[in-house]
Amino acid sequence: MAVVDGGELLVRALVHAGVEELFALSGGHLDPIFIAAADHGIRITDTRHEAAATHMADGYARATGKLGVAVITAGPGVTNGMTGVANAFADASPILVIGGRFPLRDEDRLALQSMDQIPLMQPITKFARTLLHTDRIPEMVSMAIRHSLTGRPGPSFLDIPLDILFAPIEEEQAPTFRHTVPLGKPVPNAVSLDQALDALSRAERPVIFAGGGTRFAGAQEPLRKFAERTQIPVFASAKARGCVSERTALGYGGFGLSASRGVHKEAGGPPDVVMLLGARVGMFTGSSGGARSMLPDAATVIQVDVVAEEIGRNHDVDIGLVGDVGETLELLNERSKGLAFRDHSAWLAALVAARESFRKVHESLMYGPGPPIHQARLCREIAEFLTDDDILVADGGDTANWMAEQAIVGEMGRYISHGYLGCLGIGMPFGLAAQVAHPDRRVVILVGDGAVGFNFAEFDTAIRHGLPVVVVVNNDQGWGMIRHDQLKRYGRVVGCELGPVRYDLAAAGFGCHAEFVEEAEEIRPALERAFASGRAACINVMSDATQPHAPPGRGKPTEKKPEISKEVGGDVNLPYYGKRKLGGS
Repeated sequence: MAVVDGGELLVRALVHAGVEELFALSGGHLDPIFIAAADHGIRITDTRHEAAATHMADGYARATGKLGVAVITAGPGVTNGMTGVANAFADASPILVIGGRFPLRDEDRLALQSMDQIPLMQPITKFARTLLHTDRIPEMVSMAIRHSLTGRPGPSFLDIPLDILFAPIEEEQAPTFRHTVPLGKPVPNAVSLDQALDALSRAERPVIFAGGGTRFAGAQEPLRKFAERTQIPVFASAKARGCVSERTALGYGGFGLSASRGVHKEAGGPPDVVMLLGARVGMFTGSSGGARSMLPDAATVIQVDVVAEEIGRNHDVDIGLVGDVGETLELLNERSKGLAFRDHSAWLAALVAARESFRKVHESLMYGPGPPIHQARLCREIAEFLTDDDILVADGGDTANWMAEQAIVGEMGRYISHGYLGCLGIGMPFGLAAQVAHPDRRVVILVGDGAVGFNFAEFDTAIRHGLPVVVVVNNDQGWGMIRHDQLKRYGRVVGCELGPVRYDLAAAGFGCHAEFVEEAEEIRPALERAFASGRAACINVMSDATQPHAPPGRGKPTEKKPEISKEVGGDVNLPYYGKRKLGGS
């Protein structure tokens, strides 16, 4: 009989579950996993920080709709990776994180990297366990994956003590678990389906708010079919953008446009029926009620969620449908055959006009004389450069907000950005994971100069693994969102300035293609050269530090613009620092 170790059993379990990629950072606690993964053809993308590894697992899940897997070493490896786990938990993203652990035999002996990791992970995972027996590794891996992928998706965590992972056993002692996730998915009952269709068919100004439940149910096609049949516009969270193409009158970005007073005036009122499709009521719907909510008090609210307890949280719901979003849409499509819906042409026309108006509202500033470059212009140039096959990742405070306004997303999974945790630093890992998942697609990562610092060393990961992402740094020389809030509130800035750093030169040190851009007209040529280089690239764009992000139509520049020299080592006059050197030492 063959003898195998715990690493071999674990990797076999991952293979049975269809896992093809691991995101990891090596450590002695993990060697059997790494060796077995190489033997079984599972690709390992090793990072420079464990936070990047767990973020990459999350980014892979968002880019594919499938399970992402990270492997990180014990102690500080696990604590470093916690932010990525917390981010996935907040956004219901299905990942499995496997952590190393000190040997069981060394419990209470002050061994290297000895700490109780399970209590740390329990609040931010659906399932967290320590493996105590080598022969149970296949069972526990299967269980962890099942928790991650069923019901509301989310992270699971397994830590494996060194002596359990390295222990040799006869392979017949460990049963194989081949059927990890049950095939059946929950569906609503006929009564609730018909109630929802009745409300939607009578609505004058209906909207659908699609959230992460739409993305991870793989529900793009049935949703498009339903939207086209009913002519109901679809608004989407960052995870679901592109579920209905935003190049049509039926597809939109964030939920906020539906709450525009101008739209309401033009269309005769606010939405009268709102269908929450795998979307939770919280910060992205404005609030639980009142004038700032995107759920009008008089509207009929329909909520579809795979978790029954979610229905009615934070806002009263008129019709609740418990079920998988994709299966629910298939049933709605079937039951709506022959059903007449009201004419929504005036409602759609008002939304289309408002969308185009909002995208153009900054044009008087973005096409004004420069430098520096207006952030909206930077985002417009990127949006116009991209096609529906490309993937765009947006990371940063104001940076992500500017990009969300200008982006036009045609397919689900092509736009990846922040969620409920508001976690900066996700841009590089998310973009690298998207490139791993889709090697045939172009990936652009737009990141603020603050956010890029969190995982800057992952330029090395990109080069080592041949991942030709193009990273565009919106360099406004500081933590822009905080800076503008401080100026507005206190009239001064403390602890928010970063200076005119040459991120392009730093990236070049890793072997990346590098571009330095000060003129808006140089942005597109720089993008073209970056992709033509065939390797990871950094485009450092000097943007306008005086421009706060505000909803369209609000917010005016009030600060003195810095004078920037293009020369490396040249002087730069910053509003709060005085003269400094641009690049160099």
